[in-house]
Formats: sequence, structure tokens, C-alpha cells
Amino acid sequence: MATPLRFRRSHAHWTAGRVRAEIYQALDDNLGAQMSRPWYKQPEGYDARRFEMDNGDIALFCWDEDGGYWLGNTETPKTLWGTDKVTFEESPDSVADWAQRELLAQLYEEDPWLEATPTLAWFFLPVFLSKDGRESTRTFFREHAAGFPDADRETALSFYEEFLATGALDEYRYVMASKLGTSESVHFTRMAAAMSEFTVAKVLFEQGYTVTPEIEISTGHSIDFRIDRADAETTLVEVTRPVPPDDRAADSAVTAIRQTAANKTGGQLQEHGGGVTLFVDCSSFTDEGWSEIMRKQPDVGHRPAVVFRARPDSRIDGYTHGSVPIDLPSAFE
Repeated sequence: MATPLRFRRSHAHWTAGRVRAEIYQALDDNLGAQMSRPWYKQPEGYDARRFEMDNGDIALFCWDEDGGYWLGNTETPKTLWGTDKVTFEESPDSVADWAQRELLAQLYEEDPWLEATPTLAWFFLPVFLSKDGRESTRTFFREHAAGFPDADRETALSFYEEFLATGALDEYRYVMASKLGTSESVHFTRMAAAMSEFTVAKVLFEQGYTVTPEIEISTGHSIDFRIDRADAETTLVEVTRPVPPDDRAADSAVTAIRQTAANKTGGQLQEHGGGVTLFVDCSSFTDEGWSEIMRKQPDVGHRPAVVFRARPDSRIDGYTHGSVPIDLPSAFE
């Protein structure tokens, strides 16, 4: 499985002739390719080319006296094998801004509905235009409303657009965007679970917390978040998302959340030995399933725990077990 889009950084000396001979010719021989000037003005001090392959792949290359930057969702020409991979944030601003402008224009041409949520389109760009995941990730948002059942796409995407526009996760863009995966097929359960982390981050950010993802702990596991606030203790947060009973062997909504929570509590949370607040996101449940859970408010086998459901219009409610060391929206009280 290919990884999210990253530049390949070459320190070789490049000329227009060498680009044509070693990059364009290799692409054209293997895939059929067209080489042209980029759609937008190239970075100051660089020369640049755009490559469009017959199979729909695209690639960009720019170079100056110090070397070049290659980016594409296609095969890497042999001349660039072994070069270092760098993210947009690790590249010169002018190069990163130019490349992302080119790619966003490509994305909007292929899926114009994403123009309504420009921050979401930018944030997930490394997977939306990845080699293997460009179809599956866009399909997940387009046809599955980012994991919200019985919701229209526009409302669901606006829910995440509003949060991502705050910039709260910009520093961790590759880490968080990569959670969607870059597989060729839509893995709905995994993708929906990834969006649960964005939902929890949104709830915590709106309560005034700074959210830092992927915290390594002494057991060798990673916990989803560390949250900090000046007037509160630092807290670790793990997120899980139960699959509704219609989609699993569980015979009820209550059984479903208990089984899912047990997978967490019997693994890394047990090994960690406490100190982690578990968020159980029931946003995949229908109104009927959620009503059952709220009526019974079952223990999930871990304390402290927050069991909740979010709706794409920003309504959220739930309940807690144990002494939760986190300020929560009033709907939880």
C-alpha cells in the first residue's frame, strides 16, 4: 500500500534536458505521459514541469541550483529512487505552496464538491491524491458522509470543516490525515474510527484544551491524545468507535459497545495501568440504538470513560463513568 503524498528531495544537478531524458521519458515509456508547464506560476527561483499520465496519474517536479523536488501519485522514475521523502511542512514554503495549489486545482477539477470545504480538502490532500487511496478516501467522504449514518454529505463535511479551519491539528496534518489510510478499497469501519479521533479532538478543543496526537507510552503503545490546558491537569485520551449491532455479531447496542471497549481495555489500556480516559464514540449508531444505550448507560469496563454520540449538526450528548478529569460540554452532565 502506498503512503500519503510526500516530496522526494533530490540533491542532483538538474536541467530541462535531464528532466526530459530521465523523468519524462521514463514515465512516457511505462505509462504514456504528457509533460507541460505547470498550471500555476512556479516557485521563485525554480523551474518546474507538470506530468499527466494516460492512466490519470499526475506528478510535479521543480528544481533549482541545489536540486529538485518530485511529487506524484504515480510510479517514481528510477533516477529518483533512494531520494529522501519530505512532507509539505518540511519543504521550502514556496515549493510547498505551489505544489499544493497545483494539486488542489486537480482535486477540485476531479471532485468539485470538495470546493465547499477548502480546509478539509487541504488537510486531507496527502491522501486525497495519494497513489492508492485517492479513490477510496474521497468515496468515503462523498458517499458515506464521513461516517455519519442518515446524514447528508454537506452537513457532515461542514462539521469537520469548521473544526479543521481552527488550525488546531495543522501541526499534525500528516499524522492525522494518514489515519484514513491509502488503500484502494473503502474500509468503512476503520475510516469511521479515524474520524472519531477528529470528533473527540473537536470536542476537547472547544473545551479549551490543546490536543497532541499519538503519544508514545512506556509499554510501546501509542495513546491517541494528550490534552493540556493551563487550569487543568495533563490527561491522556484513547478513542474507540463501536460498530452498530446490525453490522456485527453483537445482538444489541449495549453488547456492541461493551465488546468494543473490551478490545481496548484488555490491551494497551490494561498494560498502561491506568491514567487514560476512554472516549467511546457511538456516532455510527441510529437513534434507536443510541436511545437504548442512553436508557441503560452500561459500564464499558474502564474508568474513567465517556460514552457519547455526535451528530453532524454539532449536537452531542452522552454519559460518563468514573471520575472524568476533563471538562465536557453541558450535555454530558
